[in-house]
Amino acid sequence: MEDNSVITPWEVSGEIDYDKLVERFGTTRLTPELLERIGGHTGRLHFMLRRGVFYSHRDLDLVLDSYEENGKFVLYTGRGPSGPVHLGHLVPWMFTKHLQANFGSKLLFQFTDDERMLLRDDMDEGVTGHWVYQNALDLMALGFDPDKTEFIVNTRHIDKIYPIALKIARRVTCSTVRAVFGFREETNTGIMFFPAIQSAPCFLESERAGEPIPCLIPAGIDQDPYWRITRDVALRLGYPKPAQVHGRMLPGLRGDAQMSSSLPSTAIYLTDVPALVEKKIQYVDTPGGPDGCPIFLYRYLLLEESDEAVNEVYESCRSKGISCEECKMGLAKLVNRFLKGHQRRRELIKGSVKKMLE
Repeated sequence: MEDNSVITPWEVSGEIDYDKLVERFGTTRLTPELLERIGGHTGRLHFMLRRGVFYSHRDLDLVLDSYEENGKFVLYTGRGPSGPVHLGHLVPWMFTKHLQANFGSKLLFQFTDDERMLLRDDMDEGVTGHWVYQNALDLMALGFDPDKTEFIVNTRHIDKIYPIALKIARRVTCSTVRAVFGFREETNTGIMFFPAIQSAPCFLESERAGEPIPCLIPAGIDQDPYWRITRDVALRLGYPKPAQVHGRMLPGLRGDAQMSSSLPSTAIYLTDVPALVEKKIQYVDTPGGPDGCPIFLYRYLLLEESDEAVNEVYESCRSKGISCEECKMGLAKLVNRFLKGHQRRRELIKGSVKKMLE
């Protein structure tokens, strides 16, 4: 079968074969032995690990080695602040929160507002600044520890990472960046330099501590190309290679490979009202069975922690014991229950999040 998928840090489309991506990107599957090691520190495995939502890695075993020796590693993830947060963003965020809570690790969260302005003519500091705050509210409303979470807004906090970015940029050629990201002659110079900016937080805690501090990046597997370049230069700069744990992506409501902010009718935003959530879910096309059905996948990948509840829905759907209409109604209730609590927490932390962004 012809592979029609497009997988880059900026675009995900087509039918994704996650097994083939492991081979294509040269990553390593999470093994039962590695999962057992994680469970030894966290108790019962997180449902995203039990179900293979996070399924691939680079050097996660080395991060665990370091943690077991000295209790240290830093988490790093981020967001391009160009619009509201939707359910798809929560897959890596909720898993990252689980890691922070169970390992006590600091989280560096980078807002790549500069990248948004370099890529889109409709973005300026006013627009991205608005979305930085709104997106930060959504992140912290998930329950991250504010004492162990540091925001890096690139245009505001560039002094924290620019010296490291320069070290990286000196060792990465234009031909390498073009080969990895597919940049063309018309690509602006800002975007050519940007991979060094996004790589810099991987080494920030090592620089601050004056000793190697491993960095773990939980993210969708589409983000893997960034860290290949970073890993190539890490040892030459005296830093540990950033490790990754790769997740699957939440599909859009119409079956797109990835839920996207650019397609509002196919995404459920964390600020959506109940009636709008119900309307969006009502119009989803379903295949008549759980396999490949977006309605079921939202439960399986994100919203339902109970394996028993997920299995019950799967079997009921497969045996026609529940109709697609009933399944949609059940998902709408599940989503709205989650959003009600999330939106309430969001209101309560507005002042504290503003201080965190200063």
